[in-house]
Amino acid sequence: MPESNFTMTVEGHGPARDIAVRVRDGAGPPVVWLGGFRSDMNATKASAIDAWAEQEGRRFVRFDYAGHGVSGGTFEDYVMSSWLADARAVIDAHAGEAPVLVGSSMGGWVACLVARERARQGQRTAGLVLIAPALDFTEELIWAGLDDVQKRAMQAKGRIAVPSEYDPRPTVFTMALIEDGRENLMLNGPVELGCPVHILQGGRDPDVPSSHAFRLLERLPAEDTVLTLIADGDHRLSRPQDIARLVAAVAGIA
Repeated sequence: MPESNFTMTVEGHGPARDIAVRVRDGAGPPVVWLGGFRSDMNATKASAIDAWAEQEGRRFVRFDYAGHGVSGGTFEDYVMSSWLADARAVIDAHAGEAPVLVGSSMGGWVACLVARERARQGQRTAGLVLIAPALDFTEELIWAGLDDVQKRAMQAKGRIAVPSEYDPRPTVFTMALIEDGRENLMLNGPVELGCPVHILQGGRDPDVPSSHAFRLLERLPAEDTVLTLIADGDHRLSRPQDIARLVAAVAGIA
């Protein structure tokens, strides 16, 4: 099936930005890729799902959030609500019919926020596949991981830069990101998404530990919820065997 590139303008929760979108045409419930923090739509897992979609004749939608990849905007100008708005806009425009949402790390949080909102509005979501879902990561994994000196510096300066294991450039965390994250927390109560959920989690994930996935599991309905724990898996879950599990999980829902 052919693939098309689009640009769409999204406004709200930060400066207006042009969001880069790539759509592979096809039938069936559209599959939507929701990437991670500082990742992009050309990541290994997204490309693997695209190859599956091409082979199976399935519609596949992927995009870069504001300040990510080839989309417009400066990364530090945006927060979770910005990236959630980007996802909503892309899904409404290109995947409105009961989509399958595939969220990696931060994208898992975005996927859950989108699905919860759709359920509350009476819109159907076919299912979610979540890879190391980092719900509430701004509070539970960033803020909680800073020492008192770092917290005071962020509060005083509005931002701090910390080394990244995945990028030679340091990662900038803003106080705006932390504060906005508090408006989108999900793990403080039941997580009602209205659709099947399959979680893939690495047992050796240093960034989103397996205990975090189990916290989510405890808050999801037991019905139609599956957790696959890959005991020797890391955060990326991009080895051939991990990719095979991911594609199988997507195909199982889609």
